[in-house]
Amino acid sequence: PTRAVGPACHPGVMPDPDPQRYHLLLAIHGRPTMHGWWASRATANRKYLSWIGEYGSTDGARITLTDETDGQQLAAWP
Repeated sequence: PTRAVGPACHPGVMPDPDPQRYHLLLAIHGRPTMHGWWASRATANRKYLSWIGEYGSTDGARITLTDETDGQQLAAWP
Protein backbone atom coordinates (compact mmCIF):
# COMPACT_ATOMS: atom_id res chain seq x y z
CA PRO A 1 0.00 0.00 0.00
CA THR A 2 0.97 3.62 -0.50
CA ARG A 3 1.87 5.56 2.63
CA ALA A 4 0.30 8.92 3.42
CA VAL A 5 2.15 11.82 4.95
CA GLY A 6 0.43 13.24 8.03
CA PRO A 7 -2.72 12.11 9.79
CA ALA A 8 -5.00 12.03 6.71
CA CYS A 9 -5.97 8.58 5.58
CA HIS A 10 -7.72 7.72 2.34
CA PRO A 11 -9.03 4.32 1.27
CA GLY A 12 -6.12 2.10 0.32
CA VAL A 13 -3.54 4.47 1.85
CA MET A 14 -1.86 3.65 5.15
CA PRO A 15 -0.73 6.59 7.33
CA ASP A 16 2.90 6.70 8.40
CA PRO A 17 3.37 5.51 11.98
CA ASP A 18 3.85 8.31 14.47
CA PRO A 19 7.61 8.35 15.17
CA GLN A 20 7.03 9.73 18.66
CA ARG A 21 4.02 7.70 19.81
CA TYR A 22 5.72 5.76 22.62
CA HIS A 23 7.66 7.92 25.08
CA LEU A 24 10.12 6.44 27.54
CA LEU A 25 11.28 8.64 30.41
CA LEU A 26 13.96 8.10 33.02
CA ALA A 27 13.60 10.46 35.96
CA ILE A 28 16.03 10.58 38.88
CA HIS A 29 14.58 12.07 42.07
CA GLY A 30 11.73 13.47 39.98
CA ARG A 31 13.97 15.23 37.45
CA PRO A 32 13.81 14.10 33.79
CA THR A 33 17.19 12.65 32.93
CA MET A 34 16.73 10.77 29.66
CA HIS A 35 13.99 10.47 27.05
CA GLY A 36 13.34 8.17 24.11
CA TRP A 37 10.54 8.01 21.54
CA TRP A 38 9.61 5.12 19.26
CA ALA A 39 6.88 4.40 16.72
CA SER A 40 6.90 0.68 17.56
CA ARG A 41 5.37 -0.54 20.83
CA ALA A 42 7.57 -3.66 20.70
CA THR A 43 10.73 -1.55 20.41
CA ALA A 44 9.58 0.75 23.22
CA ASN A 45 8.88 -2.27 25.45
CA ARG A 46 12.36 -3.70 24.78
CA LYS A 47 13.95 -0.33 25.58
CA TYR A 48 11.85 -0.06 28.75
CA LEU A 49 13.17 -3.41 30.00
CA SER A 50 16.70 -2.48 28.94
CA TRP A 51 16.53 0.81 30.86
CA ILE A 52 15.35 -1.04 33.96
CA GLY A 53 18.42 -3.26 33.68
CA GLU A 54 20.77 -0.33 33.07
CA TYR A 55 19.34 2.34 35.39
CA GLY A 56 16.91 0.55 37.69
CA SER A 57 19.37 0.31 40.57
CA THR A 58 20.11 4.05 40.48
CA ASP A 59 18.90 5.72 43.66
CA GLY A 60 15.66 7.62 42.98
CA ALA A 61 15.19 6.22 39.46
CA ARG A 62 11.71 6.02 37.95
CA ILE A 63 11.12 4.76 34.42
CA THR A 64 7.81 5.27 32.62
CA LEU A 65 6.47 4.29 29.22
CA THR A 66 3.60 6.40 27.90
CA ASP A 67 1.45 6.26 24.77
CA GLU A 68 1.58 9.88 23.63
CA THR A 69 -1.56 9.55 21.46
CA ASP A 70 -3.84 9.28 24.51
CA GLY A 71 -1.52 10.00 27.45
CA GLN A 72 -1.97 6.50 28.88
CA GLN A 73 0.89 5.27 31.03
CA LEU A 74 1.64 1.78 29.77
CA ALA A 75 4.31 0.77 32.28
CA ALA A 76 6.23 2.21 35.23
CA TRP A 77 9.14 1.05 37.35
CA PRO A 78 9.27 0.88 40.32
